[in-house]
Amino acid sequence: MAWWWQTLIGIGIALAVVWLALVTTLLVAKPDGVRLTEALRLLPDLLRLLRRLAGDGTLPRGVRIRLWLLLAYLALPFDLIPDFVPVLGYADDAIIVTAVLRSTVRRAGLDAVRRHWPGTDAGFAALTRLTGLAAPPPPQ
Repeated sequence: MAWWWQTLIGIGIALAVVWLALVTTLLVAKPDGVRLTEALRLLPDLLRLLRRLAGDGTLPRGVRIRLWLLLAYLALPFDLIPDFVPVLGYADDAIIVTAVLRSTVRRAGLDAVRRHWPGTDAGFAALTRLTGLAAPPPPQ
């Protein structure tokens, strides 16, 4: 019976170490100058953008799979960092969305993101600033 407790304690410690490693990675990957309130204002447009990108058959399959996994993660009732933790509770979602969007731009291009953006030009500018995406030069 004692080996069950040791196994459970070992699994618990391993999960805690993995969780701490993920939290540390999220904190290190956090883009500079990101303001949470600005990101929250973009949330409805951002969710529509992710859905549109995930459904775009012209994008590479790996990008679409990543976007569907992101949407599933955002829909789950639990997070890497619980939402009741001040600041970091919602920041983990923003950081993960940023990482997936950067990956999408690297594979599919910023034009694909711009083409599917449902919001205003100012909102797209805020999105590119918050995520660190390179904004294309203005049309001449």
